[in-house]
Amino acid sequence: MGEKTEKLLSILKLQPVVPVLIVDDVKSAVSLARALVAGGLKAIEITMRTPAALDAVRAVADEVEGAEVGAGTILNAAHWDAAVAAGSKFVVSPGATQELLDAARNSSVPLLPGAATASEVMALREEGYKVLKFFPAEQAGGAAYLKALSSPLAGTVFCPTGGISLKNAMDYLSLPNVICVGGSWVAPKELVAAGDWAGITKLASEAAALKA
Repeated sequence: MGEKTEKLLSILKLQPVVPVLIVDDVKSAVSLARALVAGGLKAIEITMRTPAALDAVRAVADEVEGAEVGAGTILNAAHWDAAVAAGSKFVVSPGATQELLDAARNSSVPLLPGAATASEVMALREEGYKVLKFFPAEQAGGAAYLKALSSPLAGTVFCPTGGISLKNAMDYLSLPNVICVGGSWVAPKELVAAGDWAGITKLASEAAALKA
């Protein structure tokens, strides 16, 4: 587990914001990923919420130099196997089940499992996880809630995701137990639909410049 934790940390430490993407058209995935990488966001999460998602992961993994592509919204072992086969460098889930944890245990690909309560964090710590996704961040209590967990659950670090934007990202990034945040604001649907890759690179650059 230690080796996988270090592998995950090396990816999440690349930047303060991990783009969380819903890709409807695989044809745009490579251009989108290249625009994000050009802006300084190399770690990219493509969520498994569309029929194009797995092909998008595969395309980015194969064609975008410098990208560290991961698969998100992984809910079970079948999802895990498909995401890893597509070339995911890391896997993200909104929560954790024993089935998913068992699949992750037998793989060299690191898992970023989701947790929203102290009990969920404690259960994942017992499984050896030190790096977690705090989801849904804003709805689950926001930065104040996560700050309250920092002392009793010291040694656990989080990537908060859910309701985070450029306006409130620093509320999280300034916390001692936050390594990065996840957000979709760096790839707005309208810019993707318009093929405005320069606009997305600009948003990515702004996000990459955020510092705690």
